[in-house]
Amino acid sequence: MDFSLDDLRRWPDVEAPDLPAADAADRLILDESASARVVAGDGGLVVIGDGFGALTLAAAADGGARLRPIRVHQDAVTGERALAANAATFGLDAAFSSHPLNADLVRGTRVVLLRLPRSLDALDDIAGLIAAHAHPDVVVFAGGRLKHMTLGMNDVLHRYFSRLDVSHARQKSRVLIARDPHDGRDPAPQRAEHGDLVVCAYGGAFAGTSIDIGTRLLLDSLPDTLSETIDSRDAAIDLACGTGVVAAALALRHPDLRVYATDQSATAVASARETAVANGVADRIEVVRDDMLSTRPDASASFIALNPPFHVGGAIHEGLAPRLFADAARVLRPGGELWTVWNSALFYRPALERIVGPTRQIARNAKFTVTASVKR
Repeated sequence: MDFSLDDLRRWPDVEAPDLPAADAADRLILDESASARVVAGDGGLVVIGDGFGALTLAAAADGGARLRPIRVHQDAVTGERALAANAATFGLDAAFSSHPLNADLVRGTRVVLLRLPRSLDALDDIAGLIAAHAHPDVVVFAGGRLKHMTLGMNDVLHRYFSRLDVSHARQKSRVLIARDPHDGRDPAPQRAEHGDLVVCAYGGAFAGTSIDIGTRLLLDSLPDTLSETIDSRDAAIDLACGTGVVAAALALRHPDLRVYATDQSATAVASARETAVANGVADRIEVVRDDMLSTRPDASASFIALNPPFHVGGAIHEGLAPRLFADAARVLRPGGELWTVWNSALFYRPALERIVGPTRQIARNAKFTVTASVKR
């Protein structure tokens, strides 16, 4: 099958007519980097932040075997799985290799294609890593949609690159082109204390080292005892764990409790592991990068805590939370409980009642609601 950006899919992520797998920013990055990719050489191309494979597979199809394998880092595990599925469709399975955000990803590379993250801290980690380990002649093509780009991104890139050029805007997208790296660094987590709880976060983790107000309400509402709720065979689950705040709090409050924390984000998982270590509970918290709870068997948990995301990229999308509710319901034993905090304006209670089971309100403030749903 001939490669076409229009034929890419987002699966297993949320799919909808208004959520394309490739956009104008991807196309502009590819066009701006075309001549640089010609001379990148074997293994000389790295792609970071590719949503669903548009940059990786278009570059592979255009450059043939000359550029392969392309080294790729995607924060979301759903992005990795979408890239793999799209690659299989076009017969490009061997064109790339997936890597963590570390020195091996960018070592010696001459060309980097980067979808700009919305977080300046995430961009700082990425730019610092490239500057530290890429070839001195590396060129970074960092693009995005204008509505998500800020002058602060220019400042971050200037911190690690002496030369920064800016492309003309096209279809509400733009590319920043960085050269001459200097003063690089490896990513390192930041740390903050909140009473007895320490929160650690790498750049780009949701809420950073703070505790967002929804999570605060959930923490204040969790039951003081879990012995009557949690089956002795089970670990408590922190679904969509972020920086691991809820997982660490559960482990600290209940010294005999095992906790299973999961998130689709590599940044979140790395942060949650650091949070567990910082609070001295890493021996009782298992942190896993997963699409929801796809690796957990049916009816294997009796308590799940969830602060669901409601954004797909920059867009609010109502399809995210129900998918999480459904997977939580699959994994819960009959009588098990899902404790959820949600923005009250989203009216999730009917969905929780339908998907999980009888749902009661535990707490509510000006913005958020905490509910407990019992698996029927």
